[in-house]
Amino acid sequence: MNETVSFLHEDLVFLNYEVKNRDELLIGLSEILIEKGYAKDSYTKGILDREEIFPTGLNTEGVKVAIPHTDAKHVNIPAIVIAKLKNPIVFKEMGSDTNEVEASLIFMLALQNPEHQLETLSRLMTIFSNGEILKSIYEAESASQVIEKLKLIIGE
Repeated sequence: MNETVSFLHEDLVFLNYEVKNRDELLIGLSEILIEKGYAKDSYTKGILDREEIFPTGLNTEGVKVAIPHTDAKHVNIPAIVIAKLKNPIVFKEMGSDTNEVEASLIFMLALQNPEHQLETLSRLMTIFSNGEILKSIYEAESASQVIEKLKLIIGE
């Protein structure tokens, strides 16, 4: 089993997550990571600050995605939060100061090891480059279905 699969936890998968804007989303998901012990109290500020400087929206086929993340120093236990949003939230597009992405699927990374971060991003990009896979993850009806689909794709 690769490291990325070990970062997936059913208690960190949220279906029909409802928020009004990007900051409410990032704060809400960060607080869950902190409450469950995955992240330090500094994680929320870290993720908000990093998103301002390095936007994480991806204009992917099928379902638009955002992959907010921050420095390893804010993390206690490596994890990935997955949130299927009830309504899309606007993120700035990665690598752009002006383009916006209405993201509906969020993969919030809380990783400790920079090598794991690169490997995990690489494995996630395999998913993000396939609109059909993204749609199937988005259409999953339970946290366990989301995890199973991801394990099938990135588990090897």
